[in-house]
Amino acid sequence: MKLGRGIAVAGAAWLAWVAVPAAAQERTAVRAGFELPPGSGKTILVFRPAVSVGAQSTGGMFEPNGDWTDQARRNIEAALTEQQQRVGNRVVAAPESYGADAQLVEEYTALFAAVSQSVIDYQFFVGNRLPTKKRDNKANVFDWSLGSGIAALPGARDADYALFLYNKDAYGSTGRKLLQVVALLGPGIAIKSGEHAGYAGLVDLRTGDLLWLNADNAMGGDVRTPEGAQKRVSQLLEGLPGSTPAPATAPVNTAQR
Repeated sequence: MKLGRGIAVAGAAWLAWVAVPAAAQERTAVRAGFELPPGSGKTILVFRPAVSVGAQSTGGMFEPNGDWTDQARRNIEAALTEQQQRVGNRVVAAPESYGADAQLVEEYTALFAAVSQSVIDYQFFVGNRLPTKKRDNKANVFDWSLGSGIAALPGARDADYALFLYNKDAYGSTGRKLLQVVALLGPGIAIKSGEHAGYAGLVDLRTGDLLWLNADNAMGGDVRTPEGAQKRVSQLLEGLPGSTPAPATAPVNTAQR
């Protein structure tokens, strides 16, 4: 019993410790001068969300789970469809693509994810900012791009902006959770159990400029359930220019992330 109480106390202390830097980290940015009011007449092309769900092994490796991924994809797509009215402007789904077009969509979806992670690493964490991102920090410079080749994407000719969504969840295995506790109680090393990354971005379909980004590597909501997917999509769309606020949701329980 004493050991159980010790683990609980230590776990609570560790969660409190990791919550501090996460709360201070930036998560959203808008390109200087960009505005998109509701009812602007602009068209947003929404590409199918990239979804990957699996387990995090004891050693920290990602182990994909096809059943979880399929369920999460259905839940996220349903939540996105339900919440599209919040976007505040005309929304159209990207057309089904095949062959070279499908490959191009996949490449730009992967590029969006890579750029989003770079933004988290080298701009949202202020101390890690690259020299090219340090200029005029007081003016909140946000200057990232996917390149003008994005204009070749299917459906781009008839739209103004593209909305990309990326989601990856790795739920900590039993071994990973035990390692987390042992490392904390032993040498006092903080080991993360589970990873829940979500990125949503609005991109100019003429220039490839990233106009708005909401990116976080510690999102809430279990996407394997419809309710959790609703929460995740609400978090992803939070702050999207022109959108209306999401309905209030219950506070995120960081212990379940």
